[in-house]
Amino acid sequence: MTIKSLTTILAASLIALGCSGDGPDKSQGNGSSFALGADISWTTKLEDMGCKFRSKDYKEKECTALMKEIGMNAIRLRVWVNPEDEYSGKEDVLEMARRAKRNGMKLMIDFHYSDSWADPGKQVIPAAWLDLDLNGLCNAVAEHTRDVLEALKAEGIDVAWVQVGNEVNDGMLYHKALNEGSGVYADWAGGCISKGGKENYIALNNAGYDAVKSVYPDAKVIVHISNGQTIGTAEWVLDALGSKGKYDIIGLSLYPGGSTETENSNWAPKVNACISNIGTLSAKYGRDVMICETGMDYWYEDVAYQMLSSLLTKAKAEKRCLGVFYWEPEADKDKVGYNMGAFRNSMPTRAMDAFTEAAGK
Repeated sequence: MTIKSLTTILAASLIALGCSGDGPDKSQGNGSSFALGADISWTTKLEDMGCKFRSKDYKEKECTALMKEIGMNAIRLRVWVNPEDEYSGKEDVLEMARRAKRNGMKLMIDFHYSDSWADPGKQVIPAAWLDLDLNGLCNAVAEHTRDVLEALKAEGIDVAWVQVGNEVNDGMLYHKALNEGSGVYADWAGGCISKGGKENYIALNNAGYDAVKSVYPDAKVIVHISNGQTIGTAEWVLDALGSKGKYDIIGLSLYPGGSTETENSNWAPKVNACISNIGTLSAKYGRDVMICETGMDYWYEDVAYQMLSSLLTKAKAEKRCLGVFYWEPEADKDKVGYNMGAFRNSMPTRAMDAFTEAAGK
């Protein structure tokens, strides 16, 4: 074999492997393991408020088992550091993870690294971490991550995916709360990309990544970004992470509806844009993609069904997309104030039929 022939073969092999982006290509393809999932972290709170979940034939069922019956094969659970009540704390997560295990469902753990919600509008440092410098924050991220994951592992619970941060559109751990409860936050460079904290964000992200791998070496770590229909949002974060930031999967949120019937009916352009972005992002950064959150106003259940049917069909056809998770389908608007669940009177609406059909049931 000549040197020229060997070079040609090696080049062809590299193309076949799909090497691209800032690091090694980590794609797996969806194959038969496509995740049909839901974040049902509100379940125990709703139960304590008196909710009794029922299937469409009016039989009472535990929420996780009901998700399995609907056709879902995966559950996502959020983790808060020191919540003001027990919900989404470590013990609550353990209880819900046990249920997922009993029902044979894969598990995604979503670390917010906050005492309450972390999202594009706020990434509030936990109260117990406020006086820590960057090194201290990295250690706190690692310790908190290991603590929760080791508790899960001690009970024989497997974790398939872990989010290091939630909707980290501009990084994480960069707000210090002012006048708690006022909704006013002070910016602190911390891990805020746009305020000069890019290197800090990389350090914090990598501290979480390394902690995950120290407990669950095979778990896939997700960097989660909102506005999946807008590619620039994801590129901003992923370009900041560059070749130094560690992650295995790109996670997106997609909420293609709005507050009116007209806005909800105009979901198709956003779904199509998100699917197109999955292909672009996976090729550019060499990672597979998951839709970690989606949803639509529960009142428009027929429109939500149409949207989800389209999204699931197109996502499953996209070889670099690993799954779709509905965010809090079991939510009761009167009890938790959230209107984009997919249940009414504690029963699944027609919207959930899209997951049943996607599962081939």
